[in-house]
Amino acid sequence: MTVLIGKDIPVGAPDAGERTGEHSTTSLPTTPAAAATHRPIEGSVHSWDLSTGVDGPGTRFVTFLAGCPLACLYCHNPDTMKMRNGKRTSADDVIAEARKYTTFIKASGGGATISGGEPLLQPVFAGELFHRMKHELGLHTALDTSGFLGARATDAMLRDIDLVLLDIKSWDRETYKKVTARELQPTLDFAHRLADLGKEVHVRFVLVPGLTDDPANIEGVAAFAGSLGNVSRVDVLPFHKLGQSKWEALNMPFTLADTPSPTPEQVAAAKRIFEAHGLKAV
Repeated sequence: MTVLIGKDIPVGAPDAGERTGEHSTTSLPTTPAAAATHRPIEGSVHSWDLSTGVDGPGTRFVTFLAGCPLACLYCHNPDTMKMRNGKRTSADDVIAEARKYTTFIKASGGGATISGGEPLLQPVFAGELFHRMKHELGLHTALDTSGFLGARATDAMLRDIDLVLLDIKSWDRETYKKVTARELQPTLDFAHRLADLGKEVHVRFVLVPGLTDDPANIEGVAAFAGSLGNVSRVDVLPFHKLGQSKWEALNMPFTLADTPSPTPEQVAAAKRIFEAHGLKAV
């Protein structure tokens, strides 16, 4: 089965070639299935890169998939929001590129991360990459996700993922919808599912002055993360405007243009709230 993802897939619709079923363990094509058909599994890829320290432990091969159901006000890669902005690429090509760096990656204690955009908008393609990164290349694997489409992650896919980088953008529901244009509950449901599976999670929280920095909002995220039992780290990420030029180039309004970055004191205060719930905050 060839999975050709050349246009946006509506949220709520199954990915091309995927059977419906929220947590089905039989719906995810893996390397043996792809080999049996002699046809490549393909997806929309924005880019790939090597990074250290920001996409999981060690040096990592990061694949950025195109397309995202959220419209975050502070997105620093708005050029990944639309699936059509990516390049149709086979899993074979991605694996071949990652293979060039595996010796170096393993020596650093790193691995492979699939980010975006939102990887779970293309669950078949992402699942194939995770399976091959883990079993063919022997790499530690990480999923960078908002969790909004967590129901698209099959149990088979999650078995091939060692770490989930879960963005919880706000606890206050109205703020969450203002930031993302989506609802928070699917992310919380996915977080509970990961906890039930004992899957390691790093929570990511972007601190935006005047938007997400209310102590009660941070307290809500911290209490929830601390209750799960599988969150080994929280990344408190200071808001920045490094992506503003991309918004302007795309003729999209960047509504946070006048919002300052948080001060070191504000970041430290947010970290203390997470630490009060027994979490490691960095």
